[in-house]
Amino acid sequence: MPLPTSDPSRVLKHRRAIDVQAFARADGLWEVDARISDVKTRDIPCADGTRPAGSPIHDLRLRLVVDTQLNILASGAESLAVPYPGTCDQHGDRYGQLAGLNLMRGFKQAVRERLGGAQGCTHLTELTDVLPTAVTQAFAGDVIDTRGTADQLPFQLDRCHALVRHGETVRLHYPRWFRQPRANKVTQNRPPVSPMDPSPATAEQAAPPLSS
Repeated sequence: MPLPTSDPSRVLKHRRAIDVQAFARADGLWEVDARISDVKTRDIPCADGTRPAGSPIHDLRLRLVVDTQLNILASGAESLAVPYPGTCDQHGDRYGQLAGLNLMRGFKQAVRERLGGAQGCTHLTELTDVLPTAVTQAFAGDVIDTRGTADQLPFQLDRCHALVRHGETVRLHYPRWFRQPRANKVTQNRPPVSPMDPSPATAEQAAPPLSS
């Protein structure tokens, strides 16, 4: 579906930008720098005075040190611009608590447990949400073999609508892993089955169209 048509009278009021950069180190580890900023197009009163148009209300940064298994070995944050200086930026080493987590194993839930709500900064905690896929993308082709091996499925298959194994993209670009879609076995004339009926027909109707 295309974008809704933009109204010619619209006026830009706010811009939020998120940027993630990943760096390979000589010791085999990676550093990930993530940044979130909010900028207004008009002067805004803040606790420390008027923030001129174009000056950030938020400019917040996270840095992770990760290994090639997506384990976070070290982490930290800094707040370069905040609406309430002296309080917003006084989160100490709380974002050091990301160390010890794995980006692909229960990461988002663990972040909320450690840093959700008043335990941390709303915007820094929100910024962590993009890190698992951003770092995975950074690793693709360098750390992660996106072509797969003779007996290992490429990691990206069945993770999005374009790369389902019964789809045309996989048939063309990953033919070894292509699977024909299972035919729909449910007939229009089949009599209704009671939810309490343990017959095989009920299990068949409830089965997903494609096994994992």
